[in-house]
Amino acid sequence: MSKNIFAPVRVGLLGIGTVGTGVYTVLERNQEEIVRRAGRGIELTVVADLDVERASRLVGPSVKVVGDARAVIADPQVDIVIELIGGYGVARQLVLEAIAAGKHVVTANKALLAVHGTEIFAAASSRGVMVAFEAAVAGGIPIIKALREGLTANRIEWIAGIINGTTNFILSEMRSKGLGFDAVLKEAQRLGYAEADPTFDIEGVDAAHKVTLMSAIAFGIPVQFDKAHIEGITRLEAQDIRYAEQLGYRIKLLGITKRAVGGIELRVHPALVPAKRLIANVEGAMNAVVVQGDAVGTTLYYGKGAGSEPTASAVIADLVDVARLHTVDPLNRVPHLAFQPGAMSALPVLPMGEVCTSYYLRLRVADEAGVLARVTGLLAEAGISIDAVLQREADEVGGEGSNQTDLIILTHDCPEQHMNGAMAKMQALPSVLAPITRIRKEELA
Repeated sequence: MSKNIFAPVRVGLLGIGTVGTGVYTVLERNQEEIVRRAGRGIELTVVADLDVERASRLVGPSVKVVGDARAVIADPQVDIVIELIGGYGVARQLVLEAIAAGKHVVTANKALLAVHGTEIFAAASSRGVMVAFEAAVAGGIPIIKALREGLTANRIEWIAGIINGTTNFILSEMRSKGLGFDAVLKEAQRLGYAEADPTFDIEGVDAAHKVTLMSAIAFGIPVQFDKAHIEGITRLEAQDIRYAEQLGYRIKLLGITKRAVGGIELRVHPALVPAKRLIANVEGAMNAVVVQGDAVGTTLYYGKGAGSEPTASAVIADLVDVARLHTVDPLNRVPHLAFQPGAMSALPVLPMGEVCTSYYLRLRVADEAGVLARVTGLLAEAGISIDAVLQREADEVGGEGSNQTDLIILTHDCPEQHMNGAMAKMQALPSVLAPITRIRKEELA
């Protein structure tokens, strides 16, 4: 590996799909600017893709195209390997092989790092190479660099992010058009915002991968995806979005990680956010992350969380970083997870039952005397105080002559385990006619 700081850095690309095509396009278009910033050229010299013919058409004759990713890793001319294959399986093996071969790695693979990051970062540190992953979280928003470098003077208190564009598009459409989840999901698939199999997005798994990485960087803990609490948006109903709006809130799928007494919160779930908060007004497929630091206060990062060129922007930013630090003593580089490897914290990730938050509850109840008193009495027995109550007119809920209504309750903070117990008792009341809807509430103050 050449130590000539003026020599171009040579790059091998594994996978030239949507993001890979963006990387090639932006590198070609902005090469002059990139050289001025990096102090040297960054040359894409070889691409591996199963569809060799298609890849060759995309990059032209100046870039070598192979069908075997391991040929890229074995190429002695390649300094940096970009992994854009995705998934946990072959991508993990290829990344580890690239590290073992002394190559730096740039990846957009949040799933891989959230699950296997501890192993991968340890291997990279041992070999003295870098693994850069700005593109793994929030696409074109430079949130990893902000957390790892820009906010390094701060004790981070909490992070809350809209970090999945598919679910934010669905919730925005449900709110603006009053449609149900299934109808909007079909529209999202038609427009290309949702995959044919959208499970990772709509069940919150994709957001959990991303918030796991942000949590590790913010608090200096190992990546622990298996400890994250994950809920998606599939059970949300249009009426809850409407009621939330009437109460001055909007419902967003949030990835949240927070410093708490006794440990770290790590959770993904729908949440009511006050409509006056900036993040509550992030619509469509856009992403946004709010970070609370003790010195800087609240900062907001907003932009496109996916797409060919936005994600390529983050990949190439990592390439420039690696090019700049290519010859630097590994001990003087920014640590993968912001904190020195020997200074990682053993703070546990709290089980969800120990997390304190406030709640929106919707109960479909019989329209009869005493129901509200019985429900609020059970909450009081559990030590849960009420912030607001909204009772709908029976005619509004079930039509003229209806004998059932919706009871909406907003609570103050309490441990989740207390709410679980109270809900079980409320659900057992004969006057509660349907499963209780619970959505957590985040003031983000």
